[in-house]
Amino acid sequence: MALNILIVDDSCLVRKAIKRIIEMIDLDDGNIYEAENGLEALDLLNKERIDLVLSDLNMPEMGGIEMFQRMKTEDKTKSIPVVIVTTESSVSRVKELLEDGIKDYLHKPFTPEEFREIIFHTLEKS
Repeated sequence: MALNILIVDDSCLVRKAIKRIIEMIDLDDGNIYEAENGLEALDLLNKERIDLVLSDLNMPEMGGIEMFQRMKTEDKTKSIPVVIVTTESSVSRVKELLEDGIKDYLHKPFTPEEFREIIFHTLEKS
């Protein structure tokens, strides 16, 4: 079954780069959706069937953590795996995110190989 992926990042360039990498790694992707912040993402999550969320942490209006916390409260979204893709590099912050239920973490910039490994590992766990 094809995966519907939601990319949440306030940078259009980052969203485009992630889309290109998804195409490069032969992921059985269905639709790729984009949102500029957590509020837009939550709206899309309520309208579309999403199988995987790739989200930045720091965005205007609503960041990735608040979006994830709201996702956990809704039956429709609480089981969707979320991978954080960000420049945040604090080890304690990453540990906190993983303990809170984030499936994995990618530090920008990353290679297509790193991206592929994290995404396939996340999908196997889910």
